[in-house]
Formats: sequence, C-alpha cells, structure tokens
Amino acid sequence: MMCGNEVNVPELPEVETVKRGLEPALLGRRFSRVELRRPDLRFPFPSGLAEVMQDAVIEALERRAKYILVHCSNAKTLILHLGMTGRFTIIKANGASFEPGAFYHTAGGSAEPGPHDHVIWHLDDGARIVYNDARRFGFMDWADTQTRDDHKLLRDIGVEPLGNSFHLDHLIENLRGKKTPMKAALLNQHVVAGLGNIYVSEALHRAGISPKKQAGHMIKARRADPRLEHLVRHIKDILNEAILAGGSTLQDFQGADGKKGAYQQRFLVYDREGDPCATPGCTSVIKRIVQSGRSTFYCPSCQK
Repeated sequence: MMCGNEVNVPELPEVETVKRGLEPALLGRRFSRVELRRPDLRFPFPSGLAEVMQDAVIEALERRAKYILVHCSNAKTLILHLGMTGRFTIIKANGASFEPGAFYHTAGGSAEPGPHDHVIWHLDDGARIVYNDARRFGFMDWADTQTRDDHKLLRDIGVEPLGNSFHLDHLIENLRGKKTPMKAALLNQHVVAGLGNIYVSEALHRAGISPKKQAGHMIKARRADPRLEHLVRHIKDILNEAILAGGSTLQDFQGADGKKGAYQQRFLVYDREGDPCATPGCTSVIKRIVQSGRSTFYCPSCQK
C-alpha cells in the first residue's frame, strides 16, 4: 500500500519491530564470519567493516530514531539503516524456532544467496542473518560505542518520542516562533527522532490539529494550545500501538520474522482519501494534499 508513486521508508515502529525480531537471534552470539557480497549499498561500506565485526560478541541492540545499533564486545557499534527495501532474514542452522510469542525464524533456508542478499552475518551457533536490499538504499557504518552519539549519523538527532524527554515543554520550546506547518515541524528529525509521514498524519488527526496550521501559532505569549498536550500523548500511543501490531505493511517492509505489519488496518486518515471521517458525528471525508512532496491526509472538519 502506498500513495501514487510515493515511496515510504520504514518508520520508527517498523524499525523497532525489526530490532526486536533480531534480538533473540543475535544477543550473546559471536560473528564467526562477516560476508560483504558487494562493495557498497547506498554508500560504500566503511573500510574494515568486516574486520571490525569479526569475532565480536553482540551485547545489546538499540534503536535510535530509524537506526538500529548493534553494540559489540570490542567496544564498537554497528549502525544500520534499512532504507526503502532493506530487510533481514534469520536462518537457523537446525531449523529451530524460539519459544511461543517470540519471532519465528526460517528453518534451513537456501544454501545459495540471492542476487539482492548483500550482507551475510555468520554466527557462532551456525545461524545466518541475511541482509537483503533490492534498491540498495540502506547502509551500514560503525562507531566507537563510547562516543557513538557523536557519530555524524546520530549527533544531530532529536529526542526519542517514546522517551521521557519528549513532553509538552519540549514541544513548546521547539514550535515557538516556527512558521512551518505543523506536519513539517513534527517531521523535523532535529526536534523529534524517528517520526515519519504516516504516524504524524495519524497523530495530528487524533489531536484535532490541521497539518497545515503554522506551528508557531500553537503558542501564543505564555499559553500553548491545549491540543499540544494531547498531541504528545497521541504520538506516544500511536507509536506503541503500531509497534505491538508489528508496524505497517507499506511496499516491501516486513519484520525479521518475514511477517508483515498489521497497523495499516487501523489507519484513520493515512491513505484514506475520499473515505468518511471515522470521528463520531463528523460528516466530512478525508482529504489529501501534498506538503514538501509527501502526501498528507486529514479531515478538514475535525482538524483546525
């Protein structure tokens, strides 16, 4: 599902879903061999990437915005971005799967890599983690774990929307005086990390805020529009709901278990142009406009 010719990059819930799917297979395991089957993805692999990962033990996985961080025992952190079509497949050597409720893992798998299987991590238990990326818009880099937040990919990223640092005062501080539309302000990764087109559209609808409203107009003198407090809550709620649903199935996204997300079935506005608004008592239909080259969906009656 997508809008016209637009391409949707996996957003925070999709990346979190992949991270959680990888954790059971990776934590505590050692890279016995790292196979880079081409010199680049979106960008060239950094020099020595395979050597840095070789024989390192995976100690933790973290999501930062739309990046997956793999923290290793050699004080190095692998930084991963899925791009538009990047995905991981976990292939267990003995065909076993984890306990019920965890992610299912492919049994066996093809012995020969496919044409788009660009990176293969061979683990010490015989499992393989295969990174497939048809369009090669994903990328990988590494950083020293202790100073990873200073890495060029991470240093200017804003607060995590699911963390304690994302609250009403933070939003007020970053919206005050801004002439950009509300949707653009929320998509600014320097303000909030990981928010994307889909979930911002949904959160603005729940909060009753027009995506076209000038951000600075939400704060007048010392008073903030009360809907901003609701917006913070809705952003957190929607992201958590989407994570529990495994994300949204958009184009080629799938989790590390090969399953597709189900949150798109709960969209109230996104990709619903012409449908009746789901708000009780509202008689309007969902409209679509284009902002900064991206589709925006909203209800002109409920969102002011």
